[in-house]
Amino acid sequence: MHYFEFAKRDATIYSGGTTSSINTGLDEILEINKVVSNNGTVANVSRILIDFDLSFISQSIIDSKIPTTAKYYLNLYDATSEEVEAEQNIFVYMVSGSAWKQGTGKLDHDPVTQDGVSYQYRDHENKTPWVTGSVLTDGGAWWTGSQGGANKVSASYQITFDRKDLRVDVTDLVKNHIFSSSLFPNRGFLVKRESLYTGSSDFSYNPGSDTTKDESSSDRLGNLKYFGRETHTIYPPKLEVVWDDSSWSTGSLSPLVTADLERLKIYFKNLREEYKEGSKVKFRVVGRELYPTTAFATTPAELTAKYLPSASVFYEVKDADTEETIIPFGTGSKVSCDSTGNFFNLWLDGLQAERNYRFCIKVVSGSGTTETINYYDDDYEFRVVR
Repeated sequence: MHYFEFAKRDATIYSGGTTSSINTGLDEILEINKVVSNNGTVANVSRILIDFDLSFISQSIIDSKIPTTAKYYLNLYDATSEEVEAEQNIFVYMVSGSAWKQGTGKLDHDPVTQDGVSYQYRDHENKTPWVTGSVLTDGGAWWTGSQGGANKVSASYQITFDRKDLRVDVTDLVKNHIFSSSLFPNRGFLVKRESLYTGSSDFSYNPGSDTTKDESSSDRLGNLKYFGRETHTIYPPKLEVVWDDSSWSTGSLSPLVTADLERLKIYFKNLREEYKEGSKVKFRVVGRELYPTTAFATTPAELTAKYLPSASVFYEVKDADTEETIIPFGTGSKVSCDSTGNFFNLWLDGLQAERNYRFCIKVVSGSGTTETINYYDDDYEFRVVR
């Protein structure tokens, strides 16, 4: 199962002398950038602040709708990043201290808007600094590994030449917020390149002077751009929750044997053209032989329900127009089985309304040298509507 929570607020904060007080709470693009002067001095860095409401997830765990073993991923989608060097790491930290205010500014506002979060302040309007009593060059405050405990307080993700979208495993960070909220209240995430730790035992701040770290080095690593929550595209930031909700009980059904799988027809039973946004739907998947063996029987072979291989069938959801994968094949997209046949449950919360989506089915059979993988993508299309 996959559940998606969309960001409730985000902003980019900039360290430069003329930009350190600017609020960008309404910008459509989030940036992780570094400006390096001709002499190799770092003149400006930018970091991303992003926050998700975890109340539904927390309550769903209490109600046993989401298991405690679920995995969590922060998804940010590339918005034409520029001059990016391959193989660099991006780090995600939990924001520490009091809450920050999104604000209503944009980077290109003239005069600048200073009514929310900036590099200098959590809340520029009320002059709330990131760290009490510090100079106004902190650029955030975040928990560090010095806290220890069962879960990590930071996560990292490697960007490569052909992989600029971020899908960062932030499971430990979210679990800290949910299960240790008294110690780690949810203030959102800070997303940035690595810098030198120069803070106290409970949070880190400042770019630092260690030139071996990406944020402080003279290397021009490019401008990473991601779509923010204000985007008018289909790529807003998302917190993805993934867990295995599959079950297997075939009752008196017969399996499709290996020979059947080589000549298999997959179709959806009663797939509707439209579904209401926020619906929770059980989709029925049927597999049958494309050319059934002729035999005498009271029920035609093409009407006899058989089940697909156990734990070897997966579904994928794509945007039908852009071909963007919304839900990938994996642990969270296993197809189940009951006495009626194969099925899977899908929460439509994370699918944007007024768009078309398409299912693809993956069937794995055999193992080792005899393993075969077949994909079925036969216009299994539907639309989510308001």
